[in-house]
Amino acid sequence: MDNIDWKDKLGAAFNIDPESVQKEEQPEIENKMSVDPSKQRIDIMLDKRNRNGKKVTIMAGFECDDEELKVIAKDLKQQCGVGGSARGGEILIQGDFREKLKALLTAKGYKARVI
Repeated sequence: MDNIDWKDKLGAAFNIDPESVQKEEQPEIENKMSVDPSKQRIDIMLDKRNRNGKKVTIMAGFECDDEELKVIAKDLKQQCGVGGSARGGEILIQGDFREKLKALLTAKGYKARVI
């Protein structure tokens, strides 16, 4: 019985040399923000209008692109254990987490204030 590798079978099927195919290098996500967090002032506010009485915490004032904002939002949502969304320089977290989010953002180097 032949001991043929699956890469060899695949290469034979498509008439290519599997060793010649190079892996694409994934660009590393830079951990550096486009604007220094200490120079950003984040306003944290509670909102319950047009939400059937449900409370959400909104953080506005982020100066970064949507990809960086989604990374920050993911971390904050995990810390609070709730859902939310991020777009347009704002992060929305479900529930009233104003003080907790202020502490988390301050620990990350942001100037945060509760409104």
